[in-house]
Amino acid sequence: MHINNEEKNHVIISVGSNIDPLPNIKKSQEILSLETTFILAADSIETTPVGYLNQANFFNTAFFVSTNLPYEDFNLSLKTIENTMGRKRGPIKAGPRIIDLDIIIWNEYIITEDYYNFEYVSIPVNQIINDMSLVINRIRKNSK
Repeated sequence: MHINNEEKNHVIISVGSNIDPLPNIKKSQEILSLETTFILAADSIETTPVGYLNQANFFNTAFFVSTNLPYEDFNLSLKTIENTMGRKRGPIKAGPRIIDLDIIIWNEYIITEDYYNFEYVSIPVNQIINDMSLVINRIRKNSK
């Protein structure tokens, strides 16, 4: 698959939902496709909740996109998509959510420990890394 190198930032996003999850994951993909060059989506996996257990199972995947936006602007755009889709941030940090979009890899660098700590993040992200034959580096400070 051809990656447009004119768009300087290649990003792998962890995606999760446990409120009407498959339609909401699809909707987030459609929105991101309008704002980025959408390259690949990993298979969705069903996972049990972590932290707050009294909720429905999650579906998790990962998206590989490229963007011209700098890190801070792109991260803000992900939060805007979450809010637009109706995500409520409440008193339970690990509670139910319509959509959760988190940057895991920015260019070739893993930028969060979540990749190492949660299989619901690493399994879909690794599928993209393997499918695209990407070379990824460990966390680097100030890699954004």
